[in-house]
Amino acid sequence: MLDTEKDVVKNYIDSPQKLKNLYKRVLFVVSLSQIFGGAGIAAGITVGAILAQQMLGTEAYAGVPIALFTLGSAGSAFIVGKLSQRYGRRIGLSTGFVVGGLGAIGVVLAAMMNSVILLFASLFIYGAGTSTNLQARYAGTDLANSKQRATAISTTMVMTTFGAVAGPNLVEVMGKFAVSIGVPALAGPFILSAVAFIVAGLVLFILLRPDPLDIARRIATYKAEHGHGNKRDAADMSIASGITLLLAGLLAAFAPSDSMILLIIALSLLGLGWNFGLISGTAQIVDSTEPSNRAKTQGTLDVFVALAGASGGALSGMVMANTSYTTLSLSGGILSLILIPVIVWSFKSKT
Repeated sequence: MLDTEKDVVKNYIDSPQKLKNLYKRVLFVVSLSQIFGGAGIAAGITVGAILAQQMLGTEAYAGVPIALFTLGSAGSAFIVGKLSQRYGRRIGLSTGFVVGGLGAIGVVLAAMMNSVILLFASLFIYGAGTSTNLQARYAGTDLANSKQRATAISTTMVMTTFGAVAGPNLVEVMGKFAVSIGVPALAGPFILSAVAFIVAGLVLFILLRPDPLDIARRIATYKAEHGHGNKRDAADMSIASGITLLLAGLLAAFAPSDSMILLIIALSLLGLGWNFGLISGTAQIVDSTEPSNRAKTQGTLDVFVALAGASGGALSGMVMANTSYTTLSLSGGILSLILIPVIVWSFKSKT
């Protein structure tokens, strides 16, 4: 480490307030990017399958767009993680968002040209936006202390939700806008996705300075830090995730099909349990890694997150086709219980 770099890092170490201010600034920038990223994801997903169905003239391949999108998300998660590890969060995340934006532009061109091949290729590339939006949550934790990490993750997730709510509500507006400029209506939401992803990338590229992962690595090298175990509260939240998801599955399985209130509660518990698991799991990943290998490890793990989601979606369709919604709900709830012994075993092995 050069003397000038040591001086920069030492300033943050000697001034906890300066480091705290940098952490708050990073969290703000990441949260801002998450709003745009969330809008970009939600806007495109809502009409991607419908666009493919319209272009193909059949529902036989309705699952292909989601599969391509998920595979693209999984592959790009690894690449974004590698880029972030080598060049910092700013380069890795901004590149991922811009690539996702280019994928969205490709979908618009495919709709105008009525090209199914271009559509499928573009949806694969578009998946980069999703994986990048998910990995951006890690950037908010790079400079957070152990007590701030869960809060940082939940803050960025809330910002994503704001964007995800806004995106679908603009589908009709963007459809009308697309028609007004000679583009098929169903491609309109992808115009929004393209703008949202590219703006998210620009926000990070311009404002995420100094790079939080770079500063975290330099501080770790300066202090010669060593590894440490997971926090008990993160493990407790993971267990709470399993229990909440079980309750969601049980309620969905046994609620009358005409009871909208009970089904809404079940879906709310499903979302709550998912967030418990994602936030606590992310915190444990950060606790279990060092800045020197953190981004690469996070990207690799997000590959498994994407593949698990894709596998779950495919299997759920098979279960529904051969059994019933009750069986599917019970299976999902029971499967979530596997979290509990895994977390207990993991925590005991580190104490």
